[in-house]
Amino acid sequence: MTDSREFCPNCGDPIEVDITDREYPTSASPRERKLCDSCYFDRFDLVDAPERIEVRVCAQCGAVYRGRRWVDVGARDYTDIAIEEVSEALAVHVDARDVSWQVEPEQIDPNTIRMHCYFSGMVRNTLMEEEIMVPVMIARQTCTRCGRIAGDYYASIVQVRGVDRTPTATEEKRAKEIANEIVADMEATGDRNAFVTEMDETDDGLNIKVSTTNIGKKISSKLVEEFGGSFSDAETLVTEDEDGNGVYRVTYAVRLPPFTPGDIISPDDDGPVLVRSVQGNLKGRRITTGEEYEAKFGNEDAADASKLGSIDDAEETTLVAVTDEHAVQVLDPETYQTKTIAKPSYMDEDAEMVPVFKSRDGLYVVPDA
Repeated sequence: MTDSREFCPNCGDPIEVDITDREYPTSASPRERKLCDSCYFDRFDLVDAPERIEVRVCAQCGAVYRGRRWVDVGARDYTDIAIEEVSEALAVHVDARDVSWQVEPEQIDPNTIRMHCYFSGMVRNTLMEEEIMVPVMIARQTCTRCGRIAGDYYASIVQVRGVDRTPTATEEKRAKEIANEIVADMEATGDRNAFVTEMDETDDGLNIKVSTTNIGKKISSKLVEEFGGSFSDAETLVTEDEDGNGVYRVTYAVRLPPFTPGDIISPDDDGPVLVRSVQGNLKGRRITTGEEYEAKFGNEDAADASKLGSIDDAEETTLVAVTDEHAVQVLDPETYQTKTIAKPSYMDEDAEMVPVFKSRDGLYVVPDA
């Protein structure tokens, strides 16, 4: 190398003429590139680190506050979280190449973790090493979600009711399952605003309070999809936000059909009907003939239909004889007298025992449950 009589602008010592031709990152200022190695390293810091880092965590659910929102991390402890936060907070000098580092956490107490960080990297073809310690403070708070749950917050309520009846235990159980499934699916996609506040069984039916209006609508739609019926919604102004905008709570009124599959009803004078489905239209079978039956809930027959009982009320009895293609003789399960009744198409003529349903309108052979 030849001496070009260029000198370090900091100490005045001569520097090699080709020092400015070395492959240093272009981010270094011209003055920094002209410094001799001694002066350059005197003012060089391999790592820029904060004096301390505070991590806000929810004491209830373990969520971590990042940016401007709470994030579920699913950590058993906060050591991994502390490592991640330190990794994001540290800045390695842009002139360093081939950087490697490792960290050793030291748990001081439940809320303090010392992060011992070791760095190495090549700068001006010189191996640089640095050790720093960053304390991480765990600040335990309550996230927005847990605060709302603790405060019994809800934005909508789903009222599950039946038309001219109360919902069955099966319907209420399934409604609870649907609500929990919908919330679980939304939570799985990262929606922290999704939760069930309360499920309250009343004399009239089930009330489900949920955190958002969207969840209430999803639950109502799913109930109608499975059980039939319809739902309506109504808004109620409950307060105003800090900007003066109205905050509304929505009530979803789900009306389940008056009948459920398995009910035996009397819609007209042509004989009772065993209900098979209430989704959309009322569908079933005549238990006098076995013929299919279907009617809209809004028409006169379906609207005036009365419930006689349920297929669960049926009893096994002896088939005495098949009189003809339209009639059979059976033993009345109450009086044990032989009675001639209608023979539906679904009845097995070779059976020894058949299920029968007895009501005020008469005795009927019903399908096997």
